[in-house]
Amino acid sequence: MLSKSQIKLITCLKQKKYRQQHGLFVVEGIKTIKELLQSNLVLHTLYSTESLNFNAKAGILITEAELKRISFFKTPNKSLAIFEIPKSKPIEKDGFFVALDAIGDPGNLGTIIRLCDWFGIKELVCSKETVDCYNPKVIQATMGSIARVNISYVDLNDFLKRTSLPIFGAYMDGENVYNMELPKKGILVMGNEAHGVSKTVENLINKKIAIPRFGDIQATESLNVATATAILLSEFSRA
Repeated sequence: MLSKSQIKLITCLKQKKYRQQHGLFVVEGIKTIKELLQSNLVLHTLYSTESLNFNAKAGILITEAELKRISFFKTPNKSLAIFEIPKSKPIEKDGFFVALDAIGDPGNLGTIIRLCDWFGIKELVCSKETVDCYNPKVIQATMGSIARVNISYVDLNDFLKRTSLPIFGAYMDGENVYNMELPKKGILVMGNEAHGVSKTVENLINKKIAIPRFGDIQATESLNVATATAILLSEFSRA
C-alpha cells in the first residue's frame, strides 16, 4: 500500500513551489514514462498498476484505486512516475532559438516544446511569467520532448538586449512570412495568448512577421499560439 508520506509527496508536486522545493516533477502515462526512462533524466520512483518491463529499480506495484488517488488526471493511464528536475544548462549563444513571452496555457507550452523537438530547436527561452514547464499538463502535452529541449527561464528583456542575433516577433500586422528571406540563425518571439508580445519586448524586436489569412471572409481573429509557432518554425526550417 502507498504510505501517507508517499501520497503527500506526489500530491504536493502539483504545485510549482513544491516542485521547486523537492526538485521533482510528476509524469503520467506509459508512453511518456518509457521515453523519459530512456533519456538522461533521473527516475525517483515509479508507480504502476501492472508489472512493466521498464528496467526501473524504483518501481512500486499499486492498485488502480491507489493510482486514481494520486493521479492528477480524471482517467489515469496505468503508471505514474516521479523524476528529478535536471540542473539548468547554459544557453547556447549561437543558432536558432524560440523565446516565449508570458505563455500561460500549459497545453500551449507543452505543444511548443514538442514542436521545438520536431524541428530540431535545441533552445527554448521562456520569460519568468511563462507557465512552469514541469506543470503536469505541460509534461503530458510534450509527450517526452521535455527531455530533448533545453528550457531556460530568464529575464527576457535582458536576454534579448544581450544577443547579437536578429529578433523576429509574431504579430497580426507584421510582414508576410511567405514573402521573406529568413536566416538560419535568430530568435523567434511568440507572445501571450491574450495580449501578444509585451511592449518592453516589442521594443527589442528587429522584424515583425505575420502569417496571412487566406479565407474569403477573414473573420478569424487570430491563430492559437502553438499553431502559429508550428507554421513559423516550418518556414524558418526552410532557410
